Amino acid sequence: KGCFYELFEGEVHETIVSERLFRPGEKVCVAASGGKDSTVLAEMMTVLNRRHGYGLELVLLSIDEGISGYRDDSLETVKRNQIQYELPLTILSYSDLYGWTMDEIVRHIGKTNNCTFCGVFRRQALDRGAAKVGADKIVTGHNADDVAETVLLNILRGDVARLQRCTQVVTGSDGAIPRSKPFKYSYEKEIVMYAHFKKLDYFSTECIYSPHAYRGYAREFLKTLERSSPIAILDLIRGGEKCVGVQSNVRLPTQGKCDRCGYIASQRLCKACVLLDGLHAMREKRKGLVAYETP
Repeated sequence: KGCFYELFEGEVHETIVSERLFRPGEKVCVAASGGKDSTVLAEMMTVLNRRHGYGLELVLLSIDEGISGYRDDSLETVKRNQIQYELPLTILSYSDLYGWTMDEIVRHIGKTNNCTFCGVFRRQALDRGAAKVGADKIVTGHNADDVAETVLLNILRGDVARLQRCTQVVTGSDGAIPRSKPFKYSYEKEIVMYAHFKKLDYFSTECIYSPHAYRGYAREFLKTLERSSPIAILDLIRGGEKCVGVQSNVRLPTQGKCDRCGYIASQRLCKACVLLDGLHAMREKRKGLVAYETP
């Protein structure tokens, strides 16, 4: 166990140092969901910050999507982590930020595109939460498996612009608060082993809506590929890294600000506001139908 701890923690430290993810004195939000990745991230950042003298002020940031029987339970794990690591905790909810919970959204739109809504809202919520506490950076528990899945998804979608960006260890430097992925080269298996051997307190239940996500198909394909070639995950990441600059005329849209909420946007309205408009329109339409059917 000791050798594994030393190797794994050393690899993450090497990623942090070689990529220059932080500077002394920065306030860093650890995105905490209560799952294995974010719990190991909180443990790792606490240990390495103390051991190597990063000089960081660490805080926990959690987002409550409003998923009954899932997020409410996982947040209890985050609250225990807060006590264990003695880190401040901020919790923001979709209900407070957007006026909707994910349970309400799914009741309106079904389970086909619900992960699209959640992904957009969650990214914005993390940025708003980090800004609220005055953080300089956000760290997330995305691991090598997650990055490889994203590379694969962007290939399947033919999204060259995002394919060139998705392997970056730091994103958001051009507009929102920068986000770092210290686990970019860490296998999910390593994270599970670390959590198991250290007996970390984490929530292991999968989101009740995630089985319907498109990403799930990419994950299953990647696991099959990995059984044939154990280095398939890192090969995909390296392949994605080599795509940077392949098509210099393909770029993501220029970032501006949303006319309504002030969040970063490439159009007049940000993606979250566009999705909210659709939800409000759907709600009003349903109200009209109910009123029409009521005698």
